[in-house]
Amino acid sequence: MADKKMGIDQALIRDLANILNETDLTEIEVEQEDLRIRVSRAGTTQYVQAPIAAPAYAAAAPVAAAPAAAAAPAGKSRNPDNVVSAPMVGTVYMAPAPGAAAFIEIGASVKEGQTLLIIEAMKTMNQIPAPKSGIVTEILIQDGRPVEYGEALVVIE
Repeated sequence: MADKKMGIDQALIRDLANILNETDLTEIEVEQEDLRIRVSRAGTTQYVQAPIAAPAYAAAAPVAAAPAAAAAPAGKSRNPDNVVSAPMVGTVYMAPAPGAAAFIEIGASVKEGQTLLIIEAMKTMNQIPAPKSGIVTEILIQDGRPVEYGEALVVIE
């Protein structure tokens, strides 16, 4: 136990980042023994997970913070009442299963309470319902991409 390295292997993180750049992937996750490292270049914070038996306060430590992305593209404003935001941190899935049709697409008519997408958080699939009826005018996220709390997901007008 005394031989175990307690610090973060920065060389491994650099290698993973290089793999992302070389392969055009947006995210990579590697697990070695009791350490899991996830590196993403999708504009989110990356975390290193401590051993499962660690106390809750040591479960994750930030590795690097990405700059905050603008809520809307330059020159385009959105009515905040029309934007559906992420209610939690997690990974977005646009379909109920791999290979299945997406819940929504641009131009689709949705009803209040209809599932727009799923956010996986802590191995739990959370259905995100439409807060109101309307037409989907924008989908601001990509399938399989991590999202932060409050991040804009979909615009319904």
